[in-house]
Amino acid sequence: MNSLFNDLKNTFSQRDNGLVQIILINVIVFLVMLVLKVVLVLAQSKGLYETVSGFLMMPADPLTFIKRPWTLVTYFFFHEDIFHILFNMLFLYWFGIIVQQLVGDRRVVNLYLLGGLVGGGFYLLIYNLIPFYHSKVMTSAMLGASAGVYAVVVGAATLAPNYTLHLLLLGPVKIKWIALFYLVLSFAGIIGTNAGGNIAHLGGAMLGYLFVISLKSGSDWGKPLDAVLLGIKRFVTAKPKPKVKVSYRADPKEKSAKPASPGYPNQDEIDAILDKISQSGYESLSKEEKQKLFSASQKN
Repeated sequence: MNSLFNDLKNTFSQRDNGLVQIILINVIVFLVMLVLKVVLVLAQSKGLYETVSGFLMMPADPLTFIKRPWTLVTYFFFHEDIFHILFNMLFLYWFGIIVQQLVGDRRVVNLYLLGGLVGGGFYLLIYNLIPFYHSKVMTSAMLGASAGVYAVVVGAATLAPNYTLHLLLLGPVKIKWIALFYLVLSFAGIIGTNAGGNIAHLGGAMLGYLFVISLKSGSDWGKPLDAVLLGIKRFVTAKPKPKVKVSYRADPKEKSAKPASPGYPNQDEIDAILDKISQSGYESLSKEEKQKLFSASQKN
């Protein structure tokens, strides 16, 4: 168990590993909710599970959504069906790798998150503006990563439309045709039983296309999100600065203070080292920086 925990910890601490981290979060949430469902159903408390899952799904009713605004994020990390999460994660990985290779891991994360947010907003808006859906608003709720996945799929197809994937039974197919095929399916599905999900797919796809077009013109829509994610990461991983007392006792005969001796760092150097530990951890220090920190801690 410790080995598994350490593997997960290492995965989430690695740089430029956002695609894998998104997939892992989805899988972990799926497994936790699966175990919870089995336990509560066996305990004859299925209603409690439905209450908990209801707090993760995004409702179509605006009044309910106002009470649960976090569902705009949680819905696209939550799946209940094994095939739902399997196909979503496979597509996310296949197309996410393409985006990652072309414009970097950070853009994959931004596409997924912004696609999920826009897809959820699109779902809420369409369900409450178009009369066809009004009878379903009070009983509808959405879950699944598809909106974010569609943003990544369409983003990849916009970046490299002629990139070819080799599909089972079909052989080599350009990703622009794969993306178009699934967009047509989603458009056809907006009058079906999963209308809300398909509407979210289209919202995510629209974001994916516009994101890449904007990126090509020199504007990165993901920068504000980068700042938010960096703030969250710093808050979660923040470590208190170790207290290192550095003192210097001046010789009474000296008329002015002398710089620190070569063997000991000055206070500015110590502060810089402590800031580096706070941001990147002790292991990020060079051998020389570790020696300076040790020397300062010994000088009392």
